[in-house]
Amino acid sequence: MLTRTEAAELVSTWQSAGDKVIFTNGCFDLLHRGHIEYLLSAAALGDKLIIGLNSDDSVKKLKGNGRPLQSAVDRTAILQALTVVDTVVVFDEETPAELIAELQPDVLVKGGDYQEEDIVGRETVLAKGGEIKIIPYVEGASTSNIISSILASKSLD
Repeated sequence: MLTRTEAAELVSTWQSAGDKVIFTNGCFDLLHRGHIEYLLSAAALGDKLIIGLNSDDSVKKLKGNGRPLQSAVDRTAILQALTVVDTVVVFDEETPAELIAELQPDVLVKGGDYQEEDIVGRETVLAKGGEIKIIPYVEGASTSNIISSILASKSLD
C-alpha cells in the first residue's frame, strides 16, 4: 500500500507525463457488480484511476459495528488486482477531503446516489480546473443488499 505522500508523488508524475488522473473513493467492503461497472466507467474517463479507500476504523464509523467485513489490506489487494485500478490509498478520516487536497486529481468521480453539490472535495478539484463526474447507480447492487441476502438465507437453514 502506498502512503499518502507516495501517492501524491505518483499522481504528480502521472500528470507531468500528460496523464489525466481520476479519483474516486469508497469502502468497497464486498466487491460486487455495481462496483465493477462503476470502476470501469470511472477508469474510462481518463488515463489513471486512483481509489481512496476508507480505513477499517473509518468504515466502522460510517457503516456501524460488524463492518468492514474485510480488512483494508484485503480490500486493497482485491481492488489492486483489477486492471482498471492503478493504485489504492487508504485514508482514516470520515471523508476523503484531505486526501483529495493532497492528490489534486483531474477528475473526481462519485456514484449516482450523489448530487454534485454534496460531493466532498468538489471545490478542490474545480478550483484547479478539474471535473466532477457522476456515474449512474446500478440498481439493486449494494453491499447492504448482499449482506441482507446472506443473513436471510442463513436463517432458512
